[in-house]
Amino acid sequence: MASRLESLCQNLQTVLGGRIAGINTAVGEVTIEVAAEHYIEVARILRDHPDLRFEQLIDLTGVDYSAWGDGAWKGLRFAAVCHLLSLSRNVRLRLRAFAPDDGFPVLPSLVQLWNSANWYEREAFDLYGILFEGHPDLRRILTDYGFVGHPFRKDFPISGHVEMRYDPEQRRVVYQPVTIEPREVTPRIIREENYGDAEHG
Repeated sequence: MASRLESLCQNLQTVLGGRIAGINTAVGEVTIEVAAEHYIEVARILRDHPDLRFEQLIDLTGVDYSAWGDGAWKGLRFAAVCHLLSLSRNVRLRLRAFAPDDGFPVLPSLVQLWNSANWYEREAFDLYGILFEGHPDLRRILTDYGFVGHPFRKDFPISGHVEMRYDPEQRRVVYQPVTIEPREVTPRIIREENYGDAEHG
């Protein structure tokens, strides 16, 4: 296994050269990081180069690093992370690219390379607010069309910004400010008397 990963890392460095911003091998997996301006180019090379041939995009997700490592993270905030599979070489790879602007995160869409990226990118847009330039239909996929904000951002309130309900007088769904009082729930543990004693079994 180690030799396969070493061979993959060597191939990646040979083929991609200076386009790789970082490469890491941990728990039997290789992760490469690329700058946003090389993201689509590197993805195309990973798919088409005969020494790599990552034919399949298995997964794509967004990541918010703002509170990573107990807030010690100093880098860019939002990234797209892809998991790629080379069927012909039986090897996996993780590709990560950070959006250069934390306030307005934008990365190129990979739909033109792997059609399976379509709904994954829509999900990352909906939940993290990462825009994928060139996506054919970038709409929300899990939240309501009128939803305000992006639920997986670490600055998004747990109770949300608005709530919705059906108003029988207006005969439609209406949105209003959240009326839930913030509270902390502390779990209670209730045990029978003498719980755990050997003689009470």
